[in-house]
Amino acid sequence: MADFEKLGVFYLGREFDPAAQAPTAEPLLYDSRDLTTHAVCVGMTGSGKTGLCVALLEEAAIDGIPAIAIDPKGDLGNLLLTFPALEPGDFRPWVDPGEAQRKGLTVDEYAAKTAETWRTGLAQWGEDGARIARFRNAVDIAIYTPGSDAGLPLSVLQSFAPPSGTVASDAGAVRDRIGAAVSGLLGLLGIDADPLKSREHILLANIFDHAWREGRALDLPAIINAIQKPAFDKVGVFDLESFFPSRERTGLAMAVNNLLASPGFSAWMSGEALDIQRLLFTPEGKPRLTVLSIAHLNDAERMFFVTLLLNELIAWMRNQSGTSSLRALLYMDEIFGYFPPSAQPPSKTPMLTLLKQARAFGVGVVLATQNPVDLDYKGLANAGTWLIGRLQTERDKMRVIEGLESALASGSGGLERGDIDRLLSNLTSRVFLMRNVHDDRPVLFQSRWALSYLRGPLTLAEIRTLMAGRRQASTATQEPVTSPTETSTSASARPPLGGDIAEQFLKPVTASDQAALYEARIAGLARLHFVDTKAGIDVWREAAYVAPLSRDGEVAWNDSQVLDNYANRVDSTPAASARYAQLPAAATRAASYRAWSQSLESHLYQHARLDVLICDELKLASRPDESEGDFRARLSQALREKRDAAVTELRARVQSRLTSLQDRVRRAEERVSREQSQYSQQKMQSAISIGATVLGALLGSRRLGSGTLGRATTAARSAGRMGREKEDVDRAEESADVLRQRVAALMAECEQEVTALQAKLDPHTIGIRKVPVGARKSDIGVTRVTLLWVPVDPGSER
Repeated sequence: MADFEKLGVFYLGREFDPAAQAPTAEPLLYDSRDLTTHAVCVGMTGSGKTGLCVALLEEAAIDGIPAIAIDPKGDLGNLLLTFPALEPGDFRPWVDPGEAQRKGLTVDEYAAKTAETWRTGLAQWGEDGARIARFRNAVDIAIYTPGSDAGLPLSVLQSFAPPSGTVASDAGAVRDRIGAAVSGLLGLLGIDADPLKSREHILLANIFDHAWREGRALDLPAIINAIQKPAFDKVGVFDLESFFPSRERTGLAMAVNNLLASPGFSAWMSGEALDIQRLLFTPEGKPRLTVLSIAHLNDAERMFFVTLLLNELIAWMRNQSGTSSLRALLYMDEIFGYFPPSAQPPSKTPMLTLLKQARAFGVGVVLATQNPVDLDYKGLANAGTWLIGRLQTERDKMRVIEGLESALASGSGGLERGDIDRLLSNLTSRVFLMRNVHDDRPVLFQSRWALSYLRGPLTLAEIRTLMAGRRQASTATQEPVTSPTETSTSASARPPLGGDIAEQFLKPVTASDQAALYEARIAGLARLHFVDTKAGIDVWREAAYVAPLSRDGEVAWNDSQVLDNYANRVDSTPAASARYAQLPAAATRAASYRAWSQSLESHLYQHARLDVLICDELKLASRPDESEGDFRARLSQALREKRDAAVTELRARVQSRLTSLQDRVRRAEERVSREQSQYSQQKMQSAISIGATVLGALLGSRRLGSGTLGRATTAARSAGRMGREKEDVDRAEESADVLRQRVAALMAECEQEVTALQAKLDPHTIGIRKVPVGARKSDIGVTRVTLLWVPVDPGSER
């Protein structure tokens, strides 16, 4: 096992000797838990900033930590350019033919040279193709392109759904989320609105607040209707017409409608929903490294999307349990313009909220920029780690030094302002000054070679090529109701129903559904109570069951489907120009619905089950409606917390053993003769130094026992200087042998414990079992049974 492949640490590079202008052999191992206090990376173009941050994301992935990476420049797609075989053919599609020509090489020759460069560069840093494979296998990597179908498309309209869980009960959090969503939407319309003065902002905020209080989601058509006909008559103490006359509201509604009608905006409404859990984990629970590429968007669209994303992340975060271990990362490759010192863009409030609150939930924020002047350093005082690379101007350097001093309450952390100035003035490419509040002093280091091929920004066409096998249809998140039916599909007019019979219409999913042929289903809405005291389960659950209807009026509840998000997927009016399949006579009689209600209740008692997943090792049970993948993702975090606690305990025990070794050095010192030779002195000192270095690497902490080891080494030197007489030298040698044996034993013991921890705390091998919990019969309640018209492909008409 390589010295940098340790528990919960990131291998970022090697410490750098400014006098020799070269990296040392000492690896820079960064404790992953330090990222819960966030990080800022600053450096000009060519400083190696992107390479360092890519390396950090790679390390997080190897450690099983999911990440969302916002990519305004197009560089982060390089994370998918990983080639374990390191063959020229892997690099050939991605090398620049123009660059090859400028170097006087063919594309094939240039690809071969690039492959060799990468193979050599990795080897110099102790890496190889096997580590690349480990990185790729550890996480699922994908590029999303909101507003485009080049990568995986991403629908943002779900972001207008009311918050749930902890956020819903926090009035301040709901208010902040409404404010940011409205500001982002108005920015997309080209309206720079002050939340306290703008009529547009105040009106939309009230519309959002009213809808969310009723538990209703808002999409753009609903917002347009609400602008024209709000569900309230007053805004503050003024009546609506005085505050914002209807004729002027029509202008705002038209602006939103123009946005909706724009051909380019359709891409914003297709693809996967903006779901943070799915961006961080696959449905199976595997951690993800999600790149959100926004380089193709204009400034207003970028601000709109980033604001919505940050608010969704805050909502997700607040529904997680507290932890001191790193749970997930948010990385933004260029923060310039999103976090300025005085202006208040919509993105600033949620970004500041994350910097202040995310630590408690184990969410680390990493922000990077090549423009250090226009940053809010007071807000960045919440960042515990600063990574500073080469800067372009003296003004940039002075601004960073001022920001560093103001951000760190303890000042510069052991260095005077002049020392920092000199260090920053002499930085070269890939050399960074790291100030970590968890360390005693700043450290200079050179970043390691990236596992990913850093070929520069990707175009939309190149992203399309990379994601060709992963691109999903826009309907991926909404499965159509496809239960078979025996009713005749001969089309007719809408059949009449009795006055007591309710009917609803499933909203169209695709464009072809707009002129739909409707077929009849029966929908039953039920409320169930699942109780299992041993498993700690006591939950109520509401569900909508949609079943096929046969020609003779029988409802097959055994073939029913659960339709998620029922209230938002049905409407009271059909699509225009709709046709209707033949309706069995039983569906026109109210008595049939009462009988179907009873049969559904009986079906639910016999078959409704809530599957609970149990992990006996961690004594954890899945939450209601939590998938196995999401449960495994939660187990991964619990295992990470257990691992970090074990590493902390191991470090404490090692510290105690090192103290014992120090005492042994003192006893050896007393017996060492003043006549001890330089050879004996060097031998003793080397033994202790080597042991200390390897121990530090084994446990993955540069801070481990630094004081004790320093004292031990000093004691050894003192012992060597005292040795002159042969008899005392022999006794000193005997003591040194004992010391070396103890160091070796401690090294072996630590390595065994590290290996055991890695095997024991592997989320992929931990066992879980499934326990089905039935619905309590006395609490089963069928609240409504209704006729549901479902659009089907007109081409299926028989």
